[in-house]
Amino acid sequence: MQHQTVSINQINIHDVTQLLEKQKTAFLHDPFPSEELRKQQLVALKKALLKHKDKLLKAVSADFGWRSDDESLLADIMPTVMSIDHAIKHLRDWMKPEKRKVSMMFQPARNRVMFQPLGVIGIMSPWNYPIFLSLGPLVAAIAAGNRAIIKPSEFTPYANRVLSEILAEAFSSDEVAMVEGDAELAAGFSGLAFDHLIFTGSTAVGKRVMASAAKNLTPVTLELGGKSPALVAPDVSADFAVTRMLYGKCLNAGQTCVAPDYVLCPDSMESALIASFKEQFNQLYPDISSGDYTSVINDSQYERLQSWLKDAVDKGAEIISLGNKSEQLPRSMPLQLLLKTNSSMTIMQQEIFGPILPVITYNNFDDAIKIINSKPRPLALYLFTKDKKLENQVLKQTHAGGVCINDTVNHVAQEDLPFGGIGPSGMGKYHAREGFQTFSAAKSVLKRGRFYSAKTAFPPYGKLIHKLIYRFLLN
Repeated sequence: MQHQTVSINQINIHDVTQLLEKQKTAFLHDPFPSEELRKQQLVALKKALLKHKDKLLKAVSADFGWRSDDESLLADIMPTVMSIDHAIKHLRDWMKPEKRKVSMMFQPARNRVMFQPLGVIGIMSPWNYPIFLSLGPLVAAIAAGNRAIIKPSEFTPYANRVLSEILAEAFSSDEVAMVEGDAELAAGFSGLAFDHLIFTGSTAVGKRVMASAAKNLTPVTLELGGKSPALVAPDVSADFAVTRMLYGKCLNAGQTCVAPDYVLCPDSMESALIASFKEQFNQLYPDISSGDYTSVINDSQYERLQSWLKDAVDKGAEIISLGNKSEQLPRSMPLQLLLKTNSSMTIMQQEIFGPILPVITYNNFDDAIKIINSKPRPLALYLFTKDKKLENQVLKQTHAGGVCINDTVNHVAQEDLPFGGIGPSGMGKYHAREGFQTFSAAKSVLKRGRFYSAKTAFPPYGKLIHKLIYRFLLN
């Protein structure tokens, strides 16, 4: 199958605006959906997803040119189902109003925070995990009682077609809808008056999305990326670090926003690390054509990666390829280690988002932390150590959206952990309770009874109010 044979269900921004108004009108008729209804919607989504699972696996593989069904199950479908199950299990607890304390000066009264649905959520999802990164935010939005419109990437037309079928089967169009189109539609989409907008993609596009959303004062959650470091401490072996790092880098051929972007290792470990990468890559992928290794998504991304490699080599870098290119899969690209890099190379300035891994050495551990802190704050940080002191040092002296210690990428799949970036790697969190709260308005509620103590603070002011004020000020 070729991408050009797919007829994308193109829609113009006027149509999307009308769809948004339709959903907003429907929301006004049911502004606080019951727990039962929300659970029914989540169950319907799960049922439709599993029903069309096989069709969806074929579609994703067609979009990539090749992706293993097992990889799509592990990284796209399974975490989506896990997030649905987690939301259903904990929804009642999430929806309960939170009791808050009342200051003595304002007694008798009761304070609470209730979590109210925002309305209609706009979801802009990328191509690298077209299922999880479209439906994951949707799960949180539904759990919080909202409606949603999804704008997926135009680079996954086959997956989009099946996802549209799934959503149409599970929801009416005034509950959840998907709209397809190119970058022009995406730009218009981000400028609509959603009640919240979540975007997953590059930092550069994220800036444009946020600027566009600001015109309507639409709050945004940005899940971006950046150069996520993998820091190997001196106390562990090369084999220990590589075993726990390699799969996270090779998953989806490195086309993952939390993939390790570069490795920092002690000078003395470089040779052993390279040797371990070679050995273990060939154990995981003895034959790139066997079907377990994903292709680069399209010609444009493949050419970008090749041009960045050429730029690095032209500026003095050394490439170590860990496998042979597949003749059957023209965009297959085995992991490429990159040595002798410097800051003038494009590959050291931009998020790689592909199967290329620079290896940088350091003299002492503090130098490694300085290198990490000299770069924009990343979406993830990976530390390989058994030393508790070094672990605490890294956690306290660096910033990242999330951290794995002696692992990579799997923090994203923990359904009870929030996920999100910091600074250039994003803003806001979703997944778990935090996802429910992101798509809810935390409404403060103060309730008074029959006795109204506030009257003591009314004019004309006298000695009593002065005593009360100074009692609290000087307490």
